[in-house]
Amino acid sequence: MVALLAAEPAGDSTYDANSPIILRALALRSAFPTPRPFISLCHSTTRELCSHTLASPPTECTKVHFPEPLPPQWINADLRVLDVSTLGKFHVVVADPPWAIHQELPYGTLTDDEMMQMPVGSMQDEGGLLFLWVTGRAMELGRECLAAWGYERIDELIWIKTNQLQGLIRTGRTGHWLNHSKEHCLVAIRRSPTNPTLSPALPSWCQKGLDTQVLLAEVRETSRKPDELYDMVERILGGKGKGRKLELFGRTHNLRDGWLTLGNQFGKSNQVFEEEVVRAFNERYPETYMQLLDPKSVSNTVAR
Repeated sequence: MVALLAAEPAGDSTYDANSPIILRALALRSAFPTPRPFISLCHSTTRELCSHTLASPPTECTKVHFPEPLPPQWINADLRVLDVSTLGKFHVVVADPPWAIHQELPYGTLTDDEMMQMPVGSMQDEGGLLFLWVTGRAMELGRECLAAWGYERIDELIWIKTNQLQGLIRTGRTGHWLNHSKEHCLVAIRRSPTNPTLSPALPSWCQKGLDTQVLLAEVRETSRKPDELYDMVERILGGKGKGRKLELFGRTHNLRDGWLTLGNQFGKSNQVFEEEVVRAFNERYPETYMQLLDPKSVSNTVAR
């Protein structure tokens, strides 16, 4: 290995701050600083949606705002017991719960009471948008959950399921009486936690009228939903790298740039880049150390 610095003359212990060797070492250290294990990221991801920018009067945020979406983030957790206050607030939440639809499924389900008690509303401020997938008997239960969580339904999406030839699926995997060729996604807005009787207004960042209520997309793995929904959410927020986006009950196929995914099928793996989230999580769960990672030096695969 070739030395970058010349060796000091033997026997000479005199330190000269102006010597060529010291000056060269300082120049190299300045040109190639020691990489930090993390960068301090703002929760809002982009400066346009930063609470400092939106404040009246605006103030300067000293943290980093990414122009592009962060790599996928995920936390392996049981959502029934997770203290979601450690995560902060989100502009948009997408949830595909394991509803107990009284049918044999290749994964565990939650009872109606467990679903009603989920702290979904505490993850969003007034005006936050929730996209809730429902099917079968959960279509009624989902509406009850929205009311219990503090939301008002404002719209509904329908996913028309197609095969690889873009034809209608006629032998659906679910359905008691008829084969299901579609699924529904309820769209709701968070009411005011302090005055829930007031009708909530769409937030200023919401780009409405860009998409239709129908998603025409191919069926893939069991319970996997179409990527077109993520694209729609990102358009509503004004861009792929904007806003904080959370998916609940996610699996590895749900991981996506710019999103945080929570689920219980990520093994012992967590991948989080937001300093505030990591600090709050470690303070709340000191027995489970979460490492703060650098988004520029990670992979998009889940380590088992």
